[in-house]
Amino acid sequence: MSIAAPRPRNPVGGHVPVAGGLAATGLPYARDIGAETVQVFVANPRGWATPAGSPRQDEAFRAACAEEGVPAYVHAPYLINFGSHTEATAELSVASLRHSLRRGRAIGALGVVVHTGSATGGRPREVALAQVRERVLPLLDELTHDEDPWLLLEPTAGQGASLCSLVADLGPYFDALDRHPRLGVCLDTCHAFAAGHDMAAPGGAKALLDELVETVGEGRLKLIHANDSKDVAGARKDRHENIGAGHIGADPFGDLFRHPATEGVPLMIETPGGKVGHTTDVARLKELRDG
Repeated sequence: MSIAAPRPRNPVGGHVPVAGGLAATGLPYARDIGAETVQVFVANPRGWATPAGSPRQDEAFRAACAEEGVPAYVHAPYLINFGSHTEATAELSVASLRHSLRRGRAIGALGVVVHTGSATGGRPREVALAQVRERVLPLLDELTHDEDPWLLLEPTAGQGASLCSLVADLGPYFDALDRHPRLGVCLDTCHAFAAGHDMAAPGGAKALLDELVETVGEGRLKLIHANDSKDVAGARKDRHENIGAGHIGADPFGDLFRHPATEGVPLMIETPGGKVGHTTDVARLKELRDG
């Protein structure tokens, strides 16, 4: 990461590993791949533990991101599902997301990304959304400080009884949460493509973003997970591919940079290939942005 002066219209970066410390491990990795923005886990993404974190690492991470003009984001654990029919899962989801939001504030994160979940146990979508309201609205109401992060809903690829995969699904989800002023969207391009939004078709990226603005309103899109797809549009498979190497292709990512709805919105890769693949993908997105 280099000092941004001025910050680009759309900072480009990636999810970085943090084993060993947010600042000690995450920031050097981000610099190595040329990231202008970063995303991190603050807990085991596949567990329910809520670790306190290291105040020293938190402060070092926060200070470096502020000094270098690097927006930071937190991705909440994958197990969270507020539509679950299992009481224990719903309760653990509350504790886990509250932890991610509080840790996000501690490290200066602008947003916390959470998957929108599914209606398990064969329950109707309306029942699951009522539970989303009951469990999540109080968490949103706790975000009362200016430095609190946004809660960013990430629609899934449409597997199973997903509560939110197509952009249209965000409407009822937002309504269930009273379109709270701290509620935003993290759009994953692979997920959207897999759910049926054919970004590879002529004008596909524009159509996707136009529908998103119409559904949730202007200013709600806060982050884009920029991932190509190993599978065809509508496959409902969440398999990320490197930028330009999948079925979406490179050009639609260029279209994302030119849409009014993405003004100031960071693009974050979650692609395969380790550091080499990440470096290549960050550079490719910068080319598409700056070219």
